[in-house]
Amino acid sequence: MSGEAQLEALLEIINTSARQAIAEYKKHGNGADVPTIQSTTFHPLDFKEDTVVLKKAVRLLEGACQQLCASLAPPQHTVINCRRRIPADYAFWGQFTQTYDWACAGVALRTRVADVLTSYPKGLHVQSLAAAAVDTDTFANNRLSLILKSTSNAGCLAKIYAQDVSQGAGVLYETMTEPDYAWSYEPNDAPLIYAFRKQGLEGNFFEWMEADDERRENYHRGMVGAGDVMGQLSVLHHYPWTEVKTVCDVGASIGTFSIPLSKAFPHLQITDQDLPEVLVQAKEVWAKDAPRAVETNQVDFVPLNFFESSPVKGKDVYYLRNVLHDWPDAQAAVILRNVRDAMESNSRLLIHDYVLASTSRKTPEVLSGAEIAPEPMLPNFGAGNGRMYQQDLNMWIVHNAKERSLADLTKLGSAVGLRLVKVYRVFSLQSDLGVDTIWGETSSLMEASIQDALNHRRQEP
Repeated sequence: MSGEAQLEALLEIINTSARQAIAEYKKHGNGADVPTIQSTTFHPLDFKEDTVVLKKAVRLLEGACQQLCASLAPPQHTVINCRRRIPADYAFWGQFTQTYDWACAGVALRTRVADVLTSYPKGLHVQSLAAAAVDTDTFANNRLSLILKSTSNAGCLAKIYAQDVSQGAGVLYETMTEPDYAWSYEPNDAPLIYAFRKQGLEGNFFEWMEADDERRENYHRGMVGAGDVMGQLSVLHHYPWTEVKTVCDVGASIGTFSIPLSKAFPHLQITDQDLPEVLVQAKEVWAKDAPRAVETNQVDFVPLNFFESSPVKGKDVYYLRNVLHDWPDAQAAVILRNVRDAMESNSRLLIHDYVLASTSRKTPEVLSGAEIAPEPMLPNFGAGNGRMYQQDLNMWIVHNAKERSLADLTKLGSAVGLRLVKVYRVFSLQSDLGVDTIWGETSSLMEASIQDALNHRRQEP
């Protein structure tokens, strides 16, 4: 069966099984309406003793839906989604079992099973992964396990979740009930740090990661993989880079964004700023992946601790990608204030993060014409947009931080003298309004400028 024929068959299974489930609810409803996500009461079929027909229909529906999504979505999207239901949904057994998926993925990642299977395209027996054999219990790589290979940057990101974040997820309840943690907004009181302390470790996530060479390398590669998962490099196509000359990548890591930027726009003069130890690794990566940019001095490497000092002054664009979401508001405000102090009147700050959307159709953002899902779906696209909310949980677990709404970011920027100019969807540019709004699975790009001094009263957040 061809690939397209398989997908069409899955669509038919989904349609048929869903209609069969609807018919069962109507048959046993005693006049009650078929349930939806908005239903507030149980349906008579929910507690009927014999629900074999419904269970068979739902089994087909869930299996076909998941297989169809896994077939059509990029594999890194599907693999990272394994973590979606791990800590916060313990109340639902069907969701709780997803923890096992993530635990198994972690074993496969850490034992490099996908690497071994590369040499055996026809498969390898489960009992002899070190020697070729053919039997009914034979495994081979597929579209998803390619992400589990050690050469995959997205796989490095998955390893962070499986190996580290899962530890914080396991103590989430404890940190919500112990007073010293429950009311703290300090990075050192994140759930993951709570778990570390139980093991006798000290410091925050970044300090712990920097002290481990293997974890440090995996982290920076994982940040490259995060761009692949979130589709963040599409910003190269949707911001007017041809209209600027200089860019400062603040918290640049190993060149996750600025290396592709340098290749796409060789006219740009780029400054990468991060901690000195990060720049050591960054220079090695640039020399390997973008040697021409290094040879022509297109890129400068300038050490920076963005809590202690400002970036290089007077650049056209300052770029923060996945930086602010690592820090609670107090620390995020310090970062923004230091960037703002480096900006000139023509400078722009680009904040590249998720923007959390509401589940209500009555919020100002929704009513102003932002992209929302058609009814009867949740306006924020529900599970189709779920990663940004799981990322919000992830930031909480690892850093005691969060993803932010448009209102959060506007308030945070305004308090340090920054005015939100525009918000871009990275997969298409919004209309040219005073302030655009963005809802979508991919992250969004927020452009800010210095506020007019006459209209701004400096406030401390």
